Amino acid sequence: MSRIGKQPVVIPAGVDVTIDGQNVAVKGPKGTLTLDVAEPIEVSRNDEGAVVVTRPNDERRNRSLHGLSRTLIANLVTGVTQGYTTKMEIFGVGYRVQAKGSNLE
Repeated sequence: MSRIGKQPVVIPAGVDVTIDGQNVAVKGPKGTLTLDVAEPIEVSRNDEGAVVVTRPNDERRNRSLHGLSRTLIANLVTGVTQGYTTKMEIFGVGYRVQAKGSNLE
């Protein structure tokens, strides 16, 4: 079994997860994100309210999709709670960029 895929995705307070077949929607303080999970993978909630991802068999494709689906759902939860930031460093000759407020020119 996948080491990543077998771990449940813990849902923090203030986050609502809706599972409709292969569609997973996560709503939180920073917005709503959705994911279409690949066909053989099944997504459900356990008794503690965490999201659990399972696969029907141990075929190579299903093993790959198992861990991937669990990680993508965990990233949805992170995105609606903490958000994502990317720090960009522009270095080199020919880049004439100036920061004006939160915009780059």
